[in-house]
Amino acid sequence: MIDLHCHILPEVDDGSVSNEMSIEMAKRAVSEGITAIVATPHHQNGRYLNEKEAILHGVEKLNSLLLHEGVPLTILPGQENRIYGEILDDYHQDKILTLNNTGKYLFIEFPSSQVPRYAERLLFDIQSQGIIPIIVHPERNSRLLEDPDLLYNFINKGALAQVTASSLVGHFGKKIKKFSHQLIDANLVHFVSSDAHNLQHRSFHMQAAIDVIESEHGRDYYYMFLENAQCVVDGTQCYKESPEKIMRKKFLGIF
Repeated sequence: MIDLHCHILPEVDDGSVSNEMSIEMAKRAVSEGITAIVATPHHQNGRYLNEKEAILHGVEKLNSLLLHEGVPLTILPGQENRIYGEILDDYHQDKILTLNNTGKYLFIEFPSSQVPRYAERLLFDIQSQGIIPIIVHPERNSRLLEDPDLLYNFINKGALAQVTASSLVGHFGKKIKKFSHQLIDANLVHFVSSDAHNLQHRSFHMQAAIDVIESEHGRDYYYMFLENAQCVVDGTQCYKESPEKIMRKKFLGIF
């Protein structure tokens, strides 16, 4: 199993605070059946700046450390980019890192309570460069929770989305859990990832989430999520079904 979204690099953001913590997180990941993690430190979110070259260096160091410690886990490079208008300019200046540096998939994070007006245009512009934007944890964005048609519009125009494992198993509350499952039913998410920051309040929960997906949505979704993570790492085309709108009557039932 591949985890596409994790804050395992030490001392770069609000994730791991030390090499020791990164090693313990890696061991926990292995215990859940994870064989590779894409390290995705925050970038341009108002608190942290983590540019491509520094991330590549950090990933190399952490892989050496895990090899020395005998932890059978591979760390791959990535970046969690808060949406901002100059992101493509920075991409062409080699500051922005696609997932596993393949030039194919790019994480995009919205502010937790809003979706910028320019988001649709920027997502289009990113795709015009041959890059597929992946919207991270849409289920935890209060604007999208209010109006899921916004997400439908982005997905219908070619973006993809990633739901958080902890959301699916209820660690962010019942409302977010139900919304997460509705997004899966409507073909509005294409990946499940941990977004793990530590081992206490923001751990992996990947195995539990995958089990829930299989039991509640069926083996087709189970395999699709696993295979899509591999496709991202390989830089190949992901599997997706036609998105559907969440019916308003059904949607209101989550409150």
